[in-house]
Amino acid sequence: MRTVRIYHPEPLELQAMCELTEDAANHVGRVLRMQAGESVTLFNGDGYDYSGVIHAVGKKTVSVALHAREFRDVESPLKIHLGQGISRGDRMDFAIQKAVELGVTEITPLFTERCGVKLDAERAEKKREQWQKIVIAACEQSGRAVVPVVHPLTNLSNWLAQQTDELKLTLDPWTSATIKGLAPTQALRLVIGPEGGFSDAEVLATTHAGFQAVRLGPRVLRTETAALTAIAALQLQLGDLA
Repeated sequence: MRTVRIYHPEPLELQAMCELTEDAANHVGRVLRMQAGESVTLFNGDGYDYSGVIHAVGKKTVSVALHAREFRDVESPLKIHLGQGISRGDRMDFAIQKAVELGVTEITPLFTERCGVKLDAERAEKKREQWQKIVIAACEQSGRAVVPVVHPLTNLSNWLAQQTDELKLTLDPWTSATIKGLAPTQALRLVIGPEGGFSDAEVLATTHAGFQAVRLGPRVLRTETAALTAIAALQLQLGDLA
């Protein structure tokens, strides 16, 4: 039977009663229609799963009695910070969801010259919150107990200027370098362009910022396909995909 895993954004204690958040209680009580006595697993991002039993279900509340915890050894040894050019519609949602399933640890949505999305500060923060919820849902589904962070939306130039010792990668179907030729590393940054790709100036900026171009193959991939294919290939070569 599939284990129901629910994110709880607060400390969890064994042999204690936990009151789920309103959103989680609604999902457990009204969407899943779970009842008292049924088993549920909670996690809060500390790397552990907390097993429990539903104690009571109210109209807007659900309480869970926790009785055991288990370390979830499912995190990749390769830390990937994805800088994803913002795309329209549900493409960005899809890319974020699947990137989490594939093991990324950080995501920064990037405004680029061709992203086609304009947001003021308030709407940008609402988008970030929406994407963080998608991340949490992906963790619930995939069994991850460490929750990747979605950083505030920023311009590509600002992200490229951040100081880091991570290996920096970008994609280029016309380069000869491949992921198979990369030296072992434990942390990297991967930048992916938006639907229209990077402008010539942005490509030059990634080079000046120390990003190394690698190819996935001879075909030009859509933005969401490029991100997920690259992450999968990196996990296969340097991470924990067998």
